[in-house]
Amino acid sequence: MKQHTKIYLEALGYHITDFMPCELTNGQGVDIHHIVNRDNRIENLMLLTRELHSRYGEIKHAMVFLLKAHRNFLQSNDVEFDNTWFETNINKYIIYENRNKTFKR
Repeated sequence: MKQHTKIYLEALGYHITDFMPCELTNGQGVDIHHIVNRDNRIENLMLLTRELHSRYGEIKHAMVFLLKAHRNFLQSNDVEFDNTWFETNINKYIIYENRNKTFKR
């Protein structure tokens, strides 16, 4: 099992055979997406459907949306996380969101 998968499963209390919802749609999540880089920490690991993983990939103007959605998901599931990490990365990528006002979620 890959390290990022292990971190995600442990943090959320999932077993590999459990149904795991996509964090954006609640459909079947299949891909653990590294949101901003390849850092294997729960703040940076988000479960998505294959379609959404392909859509959002490494699109800079989607980062703030993904970071905020992931932080909300972690909060609603009582997962401990480093909010400073989120704030730092949201502030880093907000410029791209502001440049692309046509971004569709």
